[in-house]
Amino acid sequence: MGTACIDGRQATADELRALALAGYGHFSSMQVRGRAVQGLDLHLQRLDAGNRELFDGGLDQARVRGAILAALDLAGMDDASVRVTAFAPGFDPSRPDRPQAVELLVSVNPPRQADPKPVRVKTFAFQRPLPQVKHVGLFPQFHYRRRALREGADDALFVDARGRISEGSTWNIGFWDGHQVVWPRGEALRGTTERLLQAGLDEAGVAQRHAPVEARALGGLRAAFAANANGIWPLAGIDGTSLRPDPALMQTLAGALATQPWRPLAG
Repeated sequence: MGTACIDGRQATADELRALALAGYGHFSSMQVRGRAVQGLDLHLQRLDAGNRELFDGGLDQARVRGAILAALDLAGMDDASVRVTAFAPGFDPSRPDRPQAVELLVSVNPPRQADPKPVRVKTFAFQRPLPQVKHVGLFPQFHYRRRALREGADDALFVDARGRISEGSTWNIGFWDGHQVVWPRGEALRGTTERLLQAGLDEAGVAQRHAPVEARALGGLRAAFAANANGIWPLAGIDGTSLRPDPALMQTLAGALATQPWRPLAG
């Protein structure tokens, strides 16, 4: 059972019910180890930008850090999976001019790590609305993931109307052509782990490029991987196209990610 706090205090059932019914807000999910977060600045920037988009005002970094630390204190945990959700209890979509008092819901659960098992994915035509914001509207992503599972795949991968790959249900995707990492160019939520990998690969001198990638025409792309806050894992196939997991690539990616620092929440 996880712990849920609102700005440093235990959340009540009524408060959680109000959030569940509102369906309007944004969040960032992260792994905490020793009360430090890899890519902490990226998570704070995401929350600030999302708040400006949805509620017309930024989020104080010290407030976010303090809310996470208070929730960890209440849960008695130093290592955890943490989600910070910003929402406005009195939000009224018919009155966008009304100032919104934003609260921070911090949920704390046991730490997670991505399963390294290769997965097969099925493509669906879907475009995340307002892709630059990690908003709470996750119904389509979970619906398509469920469809993928029912149809024999492990997860869903999204493409646009022309069949060009954008992102997975809750993860980003990258490819390897034997010489460089290829990131699909498209409208997608740019994840913190994706950005950490790009920084680490740059530092390691591994070539990268952004280009449109069609799911039906992978061409010389030899391998693919997925990445989110839980880690990285290989893809074994996309629709009817099989991909051979590349252990050397996964080792390179893991090494690049490991070079990126963990920032303490208290500081």
